[in-house]
Amino acid sequence: MSTAAVVTPIRPVVRGADVVWLGPADVAARVPGLTVENLAELRRTGKGPAYFKPTGKRGKVIIYSAADVDAWVRSARHSTREQS
Repeated sequence: MSTAAVVTPIRPVVRGADVVWLGPADVAARVPGLTVENLAELRRTGKGPAYFKPTGKRGKVIIYSAADVDAWVRSARHSTREQS
């Protein structure tokens, strides 16, 4: 029996629990017309997508969940009169 056949993965893969993390430049690239500067202003005014600061309140690292960004875009949907 080969030893490779009995090796157990350290972290088992859990389907559906994967989170895709995006930096501000990634968010700007994902949302057409959005710039990193616009995103920073939306963050300052509390109007942008939810974000995380894993380095603490005074930290400079800001990341977004791709699912949160997508939900934020979907929440801004508008209809024309013909579609109402």
